[in-house]
Amino acid sequence: EVQLVESGGGLVQAGGSLRLSCAASGFTFDDYAIAWFRQAPGKDREGVSYISLNDGSAWYADSLKGRFTISSDNAKNTVYLQMNSLKSEDTAVYYCAAGLPSDYPNFGSWGQGTQVTVSS
Repeated sequence: EVQLVESGGGLVQAGGSLRLSCAASGFTFDDYAIAWFRQAPGKDREGVSYISLNDGSAWYADSLKGRFTISSDNAKNTVYLQMNSLKSEDTAVYYCAAGLPSDYPNFGSWGQGTQVTVSS
């Protein structure tokens, strides 16, 4: 059974940083991709970033390039999302999801989410 557990969310002032973690289990890590999505109140869920665990290739939403960095520690089966220069509009619940690279963005396994609140 695939399990994803996010952590690292919290309250931060605008301009600050947070690092989210997604600890994964139940699948062959190197065969999959993991993505971060977020959903703000009243808005649709949007893709934030994606990493292929096989070759480390990554994708970012255009609006986040330069501020967010995705990385993986395959030995720990964990993916990280480093978020810098946070803005109030980054406030959302952040979810990690896992699946085969070809299935993105329709990954079938999701974590429970972690709240990120940026105060202005």
